[in-house]
Amino acid sequence: MPHTCIIVEDEPLARSLMETYVKKVPYLQLVQSFSDPLKALDFLRDNTVDILFSDIQMPEITGITLLKILQKKPLIILTTAYSEYAIEGYELDVLDYLLKPITFERFLKSVEKASLRLNTTVPNQQQPQVPVIQEKVIKEVIINQADATQAFIFVKDGTKLVKIRLSEIMYIEGLKDYVTIYTTQQKVVALQTLKALEAQLPETQFVRIHNSYIVALEWIESIHREKVQIGKVFLPISDTYRKAFKEFIER
Repeated sequence: MPHTCIIVEDEPLARSLMETYVKKVPYLQLVQSFSDPLKALDFLRDNTVDILFSDIQMPEITGITLLKILQKKPLIILTTAYSEYAIEGYELDVLDYLLKPITFERFLKSVEKASLRLNTTVPNQQQPQVPVIQEKVIKEVIINQADATQAFIFVKDGTKLVKIRLSEIMYIEGLKDYVTIYTTQQKVVALQTLKALEAQLPETQFVRIHNSYIVALEWIESIHREKVQIGKVFLPISDTYRKAFKEFIER
């Protein structure tokens, strides 16, 4: 049997893209598509579906508010252009988190997770939704700088410490009281301010270019007047840090 789903997205182009993606997957059945989250809420009061694809920032109520209001929740896959919502999505038992622009490959990977969960669910037995998102919520970060050439970050995860080598960190993004560490292997979200983490990083390897970004010198591919290229990502250089960044590069 196909997995039923609905889409809640106020942007017409984004909604059309999601509809196209759903129709490409043989085991998905699109029941309805909504531009208004309030209408979706009304629909879900009287109807059940397997999967809910929902944008976060919408008029009237946000996707996060929609999830908090729902009494009977389907598997939830959030779609948004703002990565700072990953933590809150984690707390709401979201199955997956798709960052716009969404590729079909990433969409399909998310749907496969949902299908696996639905196919392994025991009938008539409610199972908790365990979040499966790329971001990992961390409670503490410890830096070992005894040897700058072999430095690493110890990430405290529950009762264990997970090592992340500084040489694998490409850049770090700050979001209020959290930092997102982008490495060659994974993306990690830690409960730590960017300023506090910056103070612990080797000054010869990392440099602040913006209120929200620290970059690793090793992974900079090109420098433009107002941005830095790391892989396919372009990060802004703010006026506040432009002079210090230029001096850093010259040194």
